[in-house]
Amino acid sequence: MAPGPIRVAVVNDYEIVVAGVAAMLAPYHERASIVEIDSNLPVISDVDVILYDTFAAVQGDGFDLVELVRGSNARVVIFSWNIDDSLVRAALDRGASGYLSKGLDAEHVISGIEAVHAGQTVTPPAVEVVDRTAVGEWPGREAGLSARESEVLALITQGLSNQEIAGRTYLSINSVKTYIRTAYRKIEVTRRSQAVAWGMRHGFEPTRTRSVVPNGQR
Repeated sequence: MAPGPIRVAVVNDYEIVVAGVAAMLAPYHERASIVEIDSNLPVISDVDVILYDTFAAVQGDGFDLVELVRGSNARVVIFSWNIDDSLVRAALDRGASGYLSKGLDAEHVISGIEAVHAGQTVTPPAVEVVDRTAVGEWPGREAGLSARESEVLALITQGLSNQEIAGRTYLSINSVKTYIRTAYRKIEVTRRSQAVAWGMRHGFEPTRTRSVVPNGQR
């Protein structure tokens, strides 16, 4: 392994999500340096680990690991609150090297990244869940929306049906409807068209940005 901190890229379709994860891990820069954050763009830097946040993104056996690594030797770690055994197995079968729960605090996330970088396969049962509240940032948090409510609203804004949302998030259709109902109440809308309009005004459309830390500034 190369000396120095582990080089990490954080990937998701939302700039606020990747920026939030990067900020959460920033105090541990001597152990893991965030050298690139990408929303809706492939990783271009030479990194050791790609941390793939699953907020409103394809999960399980649906994510494209080949597209994420683009021929590099980077190991992919999934970062999600969906920690069902079948979902974890599907991600590992697709080539992921680790699967970390968003219930972990930053110290445990960094430890998981280090373990994966050392060649271990890390899964949720192998580490202690410290806090079951999702970490980082997400669109709608300032409006009082939980991470799950925001994820469902993001998928509504993307035009997915309730059934498609259930498949994407691995939630039951009844759970999806419950999150929709509570989200609508918080943002004070009653119809799907109103929710979409609200989402488009408040950052719920996927973004397309890349931020790369220049050499020597890590």
